[in-house]
Amino acid sequence: MLETVHNHISLPEGSIEKQTTTINLGPTHPATHGVMQNILELDGERVVSSEQTIGYIHRAFEKLAERRPLYQITPITDRLNYCSSPLNNMGWHLTCEKLLKIETPKRVDYLRIIIMELARIADHLICNSIVAVDAGAFTGFVYVMQYRELIYEIYEEVCGSRLTTNIGRIGGFERNFSNTAFEKIEKFLREYPKVLKEFETLMTRNRIFMDRLQGTGGISAERALNYGFTGPNLRAAGVDYDVRVQNPYSSYQDFDFKIPIGNTGDNYDRFQVREEEMWQSLSIINQAYQKVQAFKGADAEIFHANVPEYYLPKKEDVYTKMEALIWHFKIIMGETDIPKGEVYHSIEAANGELGFYLISDGGRTPFRLHFRRPCFIYYQAYSELTKGAMLSDAIMTMSSLNLIAGELDA
Repeated sequence: MLETVHNHISLPEGSIEKQTTTINLGPTHPATHGVMQNILELDGERVVSSEQTIGYIHRAFEKLAERRPLYQITPITDRLNYCSSPLNNMGWHLTCEKLLKIETPKRVDYLRIIIMELARIADHLICNSIVAVDAGAFTGFVYVMQYRELIYEIYEEVCGSRLTTNIGRIGGFERNFSNTAFEKIEKFLREYPKVLKEFETLMTRNRIFMDRLQGTGGISAERALNYGFTGPNLRAAGVDYDVRVQNPYSSYQDFDFKIPIGNTGDNYDRFQVREEEMWQSLSIINQAYQKVQAFKGADAEIFHANVPEYYLPKKEDVYTKMEALIWHFKIIMGETDIPKGEVYHSIEAANGELGFYLISDGGRTPFRLHFRRPCFIYYQAYSELTKGAMLSDAIMTMSSLNLIAGELDA
């Protein structure tokens, strides 16, 4: 939607009256990367001021979750950042396990890391290829999107879903990874590096692309920290904060990887940081895959913790064993009380620190639940990042921030 309003600015007597234009950038989807509205005041093509309006797809997820048992909340988290749903799922499961004091086996941790890093690549792949599209370069998008499809095929083999995955369970996964899943992971590790390199050859030193991104949408480390930035947008400003390193979870301390950082915090640095993070994720996945392959015999069949109170038993056991039938009934009907407690757990999601603040009063559902969505934090800086910029730069800044409306509104 594009509406134009002409504003007249009164100047001292004898001066020529100056006119600005107010336009609505959004809430149509193609221009704004989601259902959000930006009211821009323009002097010619230069942004004088901007005002953001959110909430067009607010679904009250936190209140919905407070009426559901823990395992039924997983599908709600899918709808936050739907470009990397498994990261949301794993973050929620880790929060529940922190409250319930569940320790997961190492093999479960490594399998989770494979899925989480695939999700990070899928998210960065979309963000950076769409940055290229917004700059007028469609070819790179076509190159890499084939491999998002392969990642979705891996999800589908693991859990049966593709976009909104509902992947995993409290304590682990709903089933062991099949040989087909591992074959698809091997294929991705074998083929994607070449395609990623081709994408970088097309874009990274492209003169037009560099001119569009460099020096636009920049933010200092101090201002980024003041706003509460995390993730690639903070690291692009030169701050090497990564939850995987600062507060390791799911055995990330067992892996060797680097934290890429930028200097200026501009659109180009954000692009570059995400590119390097994809290479680091490929390295982590390869390490995790080797660790998983090292498990032999009965250990290679472990895919969840021994927590019958929260983990659905096998169907064949439900049909033949009374104890399994009882647990199945209690879990499905939400009749398992959770312990009292107050926990916060965060993960390094693709967009930054994704946190879950959970309060339990000892009932069967959370007493209070709050999602810390990184998009909601850094969208507040959009006015500052675009003030004085060209209208075309405002589009690139929105794109490089990787705004996901589902996560923004919750």
